[in-house]
Amino acid sequence: MTTTTASAASAGDPPHAHSNAVIKPRYDPRLTNEDLAPLRKQTWGTYNIFAFWMSDVHSVGGYLTAASLFSLGLSSLQVLFALLVGILIVQFFCNLVAKPSQATGTPYPVICRASFGVLGANIPAIIRGLIAVAWYGIQTYLASHAFLVLALKFMPELAPYADVKQHGFVGLSTLGWSAFMVLWVLQAFVFWHGMESIRKFIDWAGPAVYAVMIALAVWLVHKAGWTNINFTLSFLKYEGWDAVPVILGGIALVVSYFSGPMLNFGDFSRYGKDFGSVKRGNFWGLPVNFLGFALLVVITTSATLPVFGQLISDPVEVIARIDSTTAVVIGALTFMIATIGINIVANFVSPAFDFSNVAPQHISWRTGGMIAAVASIFITPWNLYNNPEVIHYTIDVLGAFIGPLFGILIADYYFVHRQQVHVDDLYTLRPTGRYWFRNGYNPAAVWTMIPSALVPMACVVFERLQWLANYSWFIGVGIALVLYTVLSRKQLASAH
Repeated sequence: MTTTTASAASAGDPPHAHSNAVIKPRYDPRLTNEDLAPLRKQTWGTYNIFAFWMSDVHSVGGYLTAASLFSLGLSSLQVLFALLVGILIVQFFCNLVAKPSQATGTPYPVICRASFGVLGANIPAIIRGLIAVAWYGIQTYLASHAFLVLALKFMPELAPYADVKQHGFVGLSTLGWSAFMVLWVLQAFVFWHGMESIRKFIDWAGPAVYAVMIALAVWLVHKAGWTNINFTLSFLKYEGWDAVPVILGGIALVVSYFSGPMLNFGDFSRYGKDFGSVKRGNFWGLPVNFLGFALLVVITTSATLPVFGQLISDPVEVIARIDSTTAVVIGALTFMIATIGINIVANFVSPAFDFSNVAPQHISWRTGGMIAAVASIFITPWNLYNNPEVIHYTIDVLGAFIGPLFGILIADYYFVHRQQVHVDDLYTLRPTGRYWFRNGYNPAAVWTMIPSALVPMACVVFERLQWLANYSWFIGVGIALVLYTVLSRKQLASAH
């Protein structure tokens, strides 16, 4: 069914000077600013969306995630099957969440007003924004590790300052702090120049990592000799039906890894010139690109055993062991750039829109992003990253909250309102507006959030249910889809 909207940029609307935003006189300023308003022109094509996913996949975190699947005790074919199914699920859901924002030209927190209400949309916006703050800090820390490797390669005399026990503050060494803040400033610089600069950055950052990954794989294979490489990265522990739960866990891990950017993909699909371009970009950027990247990861990781005498899953560590200074510099810089790319894409743009949505007249897109960046320092992400149990627990908890938000958005757009969004009503506080509901909040969405978040949270917290913890995202989505649809239809029936 084709999306029908009240056209955001219909003929005769007064233009907003020097802006791509369409701000009509009747839009309430408490819900509107240049960044949240519908777009006048949508210019991103297939390659821009493809490059977005390359930036999202090609990072140290993406490398470690793919490599970890190959260490589960499954055969390479079983792992590739899990990767393919997982990424196809991600592609399917990304196409679903992309459509409302592409059709209306509005970002994620604004499209949430259709389901949560014009004021209630701050609930999903704040939840997603806080999640992004945590991951922004962690990814910045990961990128700073590459900078640290580079600094010590050229100036080994700085080694004492890399020791937190000799020179450290709140769990991070002096050199670590320097590396972290350098990366922090670089990311802020790219972000501050706006969405067009981000588009240009991700257009070349993703392909650059591919070039280095291919070069690294070729060098390692040449060193090791093709016949000395074993592509099964662990001893086979699971065969036949015993492998099924492990494969399902691998599929869930892939979906959970992408759940954050998948939820707010509308922040990017809104720039798509048509839905076909977005779908094609998702196809090339997700199943095709992700499997290509995964194959490079397994070749590179497999070759580390015969070359270095041990299996190394961290690409920065692999690069640090190469004799060539030029190779180390290029490799470390590239992985730094890659991680900056995913951080801006997944964890900077999202809270920028989310926090701006809370108070549009006081918090611009840039201010929202900088709030997230500053907050990411105070959570001391290196302390979180240094404890694998906390990281695992955090991912499951985040999935418990992200899943319900996703389920409500999809249920509202496809099942309740049949792909119809009235754009002008997203920007009005009039009680007669379609998305005013009850004092600006939709009771159906609020009531749906409670059980659809608590049930998957129980799976994470209670020991007897922890075998379901990896599926917290799926559980949250499923409960929210059904419950929101039922409550909304009852609400509509009683209104008539």
